[in-house]
Amino acid sequence: MRHRHVHLQYQLQPEPQAGEAVRHALFDMLGAVQTQGSIQHAARVLGVSYRHVWGALKQWEETLGEALVVWAQGQPARLTPLAQRLLWAETRARARLAPQIDGLRAELEAVWREALEGAPRDVLTLCASPEAVWPHLREVLGRTHALHLAWQPTRSGDALHALAEGRCDLAACHVPSTLAWQAGWGQALRARLKSGRYQCIAWGRRSLVWMCAPGNPLHLQGWADVVAQRARYVNRVEGSQTRLLADLWLAQQGVAARDIVGYTEAPEAHHVAVAAAIASGAGDVGLGDAAAAARFGLHTQLVQTEEGFLVCERDALERPAVQALCAALQSPSWAEALAQIPGHSLSEHSGQALSLARALPGGSGGR
Repeated sequence: MRHRHVHLQYQLQPEPQAGEAVRHALFDMLGAVQTQGSIQHAARVLGVSYRHVWGALKQWEETLGEALVVWAQGQPARLTPLAQRLLWAETRARARLAPQIDGLRAELEAVWREALEGAPRDVLTLCASPEAVWPHLREVLGRTHALHLAWQPTRSGDALHALAEGRCDLAACHVPSTLAWQAGWGQALRARLKSGRYQCIAWGRRSLVWMCAPGNPLHLQGWADVVAQRARYVNRVEGSQTRLLADLWLAQQGVAARDIVGYTEAPEAHHVAVAAAIASGAGDVGLGDAAAAARFGLHTQLVQTEEGFLVCERDALERPAVQALCAALQSPSWAEALAQIPGHSLSEHSGQALSLARALPGGSGGR
């Protein structure tokens, strides 16, 4: 296949664009053909003519020097193995880069907004592991309080280190509500934070789930099945909270990482990337939040619910921007935003500042 280089550009449009949506006509067409099973139906979904799709695909085949579609008279159109590999490779690449693409888009929009409004907005810098909730929070803060949330994607452990070193205003973390997990994760979190120095602002809850192929063909219900079935596990990177939880569980159960296929191989940076790997067939099972699983139509089984917190310096609670954040987290706008994200909901403490002792059962210190 002839090699081609990628060129990026951006446009200004009246409507917003979400997530990692970087459009490319070839992958739009390949995806439509795969889901619709015919050029005619793909053209209808894309809002163009049959002749346009047919001609464009033929041109791409000539450009790449390889066939992309199996053209059989009277048979459903099928992607060639090469086209399937290209489509899933591009999907997984976009999934992995989603936080960076979303952050770049948000920062460019902030620059344009500041230039048009003639005055800068107040900014809160958030270091947090990538998940669907942060773009929603940024949108609510911008719309209701003219406050810009500058989200810097990072691992949970690194986020807390960044806060301790003064490199961000807020660091996100999740506290498992299942008692069997609280002790281990609570100890790890307390090791990173001095409880008297920080406060935890509650934003809501999320569901952590097992993710596997639609229909759960391997009948996976938990770690024991993963080991017994030799299922390929798609892991998170070291330093992420989900990886730490998995490591703690294996230690408690006496299961060796080497007994789980893929546990130490090619870890993914965030839940959406794990879900994309499973959807593409590169793995069989992984842990992630329900929103990532829903995005790819994966089978899920609830593992536990987790309380979500934004950790900040105690003194930061006096800042108008942080007070506006707390008010936004108690607003109907935030409740509506969370209701749009699968597996997410408000908690009774949403918008409240809690001491580390209250956020983590068994902790000490704080007010």
